[in-house]
Amino acid sequence: MRITPQISVFTWKKENCGQVVLDRYCKGNTWGILLTLPSTEQLHDDADLLNRGDLVSSARILAAGQIAASKAALDAAESIAAGAKAMANTIREGGVLHYAAAGSSGLMAAADAQELGGTFSIPTAQLRIHMAGGLPTGAEMPGGVEDADDGLQDALGSVQARDTVITVSASGSTPYTLTASRLARAHGATVIGIANNAGSPLLQDADIPILLATPPELISGSTRMGAGTAQKIAMNMLSSLMAVELGHVHSGMMVNLRADNDKLRARATGIVARIAKVDMTKAQDALDKSKGEVKPAILIAAQDLSLKHATARLQATDDILNAALAQET
Repeated sequence: MRITPQISVFTWKKENCGQVVLDRYCKGNTWGILLTLPSTEQLHDDADLLNRGDLVSSARILAAGQIAASKAALDAAESIAAGAKAMANTIREGGVLHYAAAGSSGLMAAADAQELGGTFSIPTAQLRIHMAGGLPTGAEMPGGVEDADDGLQDALGSVQARDTVITVSASGSTPYTLTASRLARAHGATVIGIANNAGSPLLQDADIPILLATPPELISGSTRMGAGTAQKIAMNMLSSLMAVELGHVHSGMMVNLRADNDKLRARATGIVARIAKVDMTKAQDALDKSKGEVKPAILIAAQDLSLKHATARLQATDDILNAALAQET
């Protein structure tokens, strides 16, 4: 089921192009949308001020630009919540979350995907990252790769209807990302499209379009800035709300974390102690019995259950800790 973008679509006239733009922005009918200079390529009204004052003044202007851009995620809350629900359904059904993007959008997408295992114990088998040119290992990120779709046909060839594919592009017209979106739809997967330009092809193609209507960049076209900030916020929201829907967040605590270092083991002990209302020694003992799993450890500590009974209780309540704690012992 598709949802309608929350902000109206702008249609641009070809004759208004005026200045030289990338071909894909100004070539008449671009997949059904007439585009000229998109908002992500326009000049910000305050851009000229960056060169007029000292660096502290310029820093304040840049910070204000980031804050203004962040509002776009708040305006898209309804669409983001719909995307999070789709992602949660995919995880419940044993499907795969695919992140597909290029350039700085790809780095944002990859960062979100790579956090989900440690923070919420989402199995790595249920996560895939597709970045144009592959994940960079050095400081160079060639721009040309975003105009190709090398390897996508094979990479997305196993996509199923229960999967969700999150596509991200500031312009909403990146060829690599658009190809990923169309391949995913051809396989019946749910497509979440995140873009910063209203009316862009990526939003039109998506089942769940998320328009992040950010202002023009203070450094024109540098979408790692305001657009990237809004993308990062939106993806933080998507994955965090997915975790809430799955029951992996309890009273603001990550109760499904993978505690695989000293910092996280200490955090897990504190979470068990706080929710079960026991001291740290008893919390650590419960975690030892649960082999490091936080939710069963909370039930063990709070209600003196065995690991077997704690696990069964969670299974009976769809892994929702509140419901498991509310059951009679």
